[in-house]
Amino acid sequence: MKNDGVYSLALRKLRGSVVQILRRVLCVLLFISTTMLAQTNAAKFTVGTASAGPGEKVNGFIEVPAGADAGTRIPVTVIRGSKPGPVLALVSGAHGTEYTSIIALEHVIQHLEPSEISGTVIVVPLVNLESFHQKVPHVNPVDRKSMNRFYPGKLDGTQTERAAYLITKDVVEKCDYLIDLHGGDLDESLRPYSYWSKTGDVKMDATTKAMVLAFGLDHIIVVTDRPRDPDASRYLESTASTRGKPAITAEAGYSGTVETDDVNALVAGCANVMRYLKILPGDAKPVENPVWLTKVDTVSSDVDGIFYPLVKRGTYVEAGTKVGYVTDYFGKTISEKSAPVAGVVLYVCGVPSMKKGELMANIGEVGKPE
Repeated sequence: MKNDGVYSLALRKLRGSVVQILRRVLCVLLFISTTMLAQTNAAKFTVGTASAGPGEKVNGFIEVPAGADAGTRIPVTVIRGSKPGPVLALVSGAHGTEYTSIIALEHVIQHLEPSEISGTVIVVPLVNLESFHQKVPHVNPVDRKSMNRFYPGKLDGTQTERAAYLITKDVVEKCDYLIDLHGGDLDESLRPYSYWSKTGDVKMDATTKAMVLAFGLDHIIVVTDRPRDPDASRYLESTASTRGKPAITAEAGYSGTVETDDVNALVAGCANVMRYLKILPGDAKPVENPVWLTKVDTVSSDVDGIFYPLVKRGTYVEAGTKVGYVTDYFGKTISEKSAPVAGVVLYVCGVPSMKKGELMANIGEVGKPE
């Protein structure tokens, strides 16, 4: 009986020890599992509802909630390379009928693979869905505001302002570099060009100059008057630069067309900037002999009527060259306009509709960047 008690006590102690060991093992396993899950979640890069781990391409939406007017959903794709590298944001469709830029980023989404890249590429192909759906140029038909004029936006504003706020927070603030793509809207016969915005920050300006040269469009507008206040940045490009993110803008496509050469120019430009940033392998070949445009002069109508252009996009004109004329609704000429300076026609109004104050054409003055 005495031995039975000893055995029983020893058995109880052994069971207690086993239980303690099992508990400790379970705690260790739980800790390891929790740590691995946390590491996995930390490895995810999230924009809106698109959350991608290394080696993944994920589609989603930036959900713009309803407020003073309807909400909207802005499509976004996150392409995450298996290797580390910078984060590049590509955005288009602020004006939903600038179709070439939208189609170009659709090509990027379809053909850029995570296995090819180092780092992450955020692609926002179509910001202004209602403009696209309703075929309304220049503005968001929901609130009649341009979706590239109200950055950094605000959550209690109209749809355009709420969208700008969320793009600022979810795209601009999460990227290291940004390219904003545009093109000729339905009424704009535009030749391809890009913008180099000089901020006064020597390091940033050197980076953006290299980016715009790598993009490859041979006409480059030099801009020195972009907003410097991050709380009143107005444009997407300025929203990035005022937050320390080098950014450029590029335009191709005209009058709502989707020409292969224009699409390819934007796709190739994005790819070459990725090479410059070491997101894609290979050497970035900058454009040779770019034409620098140091000032853009506008030619506006002083009357309502029917517009007849006399110049074409991309042509060079002398000062005094007639750009176009406007007739009344019976065909009588009531106004003629000439180029105020010599330069290249960056775009000319591509439709007969003309209102007082609207642009007939933009003339770029050729110069040298300082």
